[in-house]
Amino acid sequence: QFVESDDDEELLFNIPFTGSVKLKGVLVMGEDDGTHPAEMRLFRNIPHMSFDDTAREAEQTFSLNRDPLGELEYPTKIARFSNVHHLSMHFPKNFGAETTKIFYIGLKGEWTE
Repeated sequence: QFVESDDDEELLFNIPFTGSVKLKGVLVMGEDDGTHPAEMRLFRNIPHMSFDDTAREAEQTFSLNRDPLGELEYPTKIARFSNVHHLSMHFPKNFGAETTKIFYIGLKGEWTE
């Protein structure tokens, strides 16, 4: 099972948390082909973020490597992600395919009420 973008390579995920999260790392698993996302942009505490909002500067941007096994962890700048109530993940491009596919997103950190 996977999530696939509609008619271009962009994907946007909005993840609300039930408490405060200190986000320490992110894993992204895709196929070992052009559909794997090539870039990830993280935004914090912007509920109901839309594609129009992605023009703003991200809290942190990552260049991704193809990772079909979900083994690569991308560490976040903990000072920027120490009090997260809502996380938005924008994947603006992939490795050349028309659509982007993501099989798994893993979040590593600490949760408090």
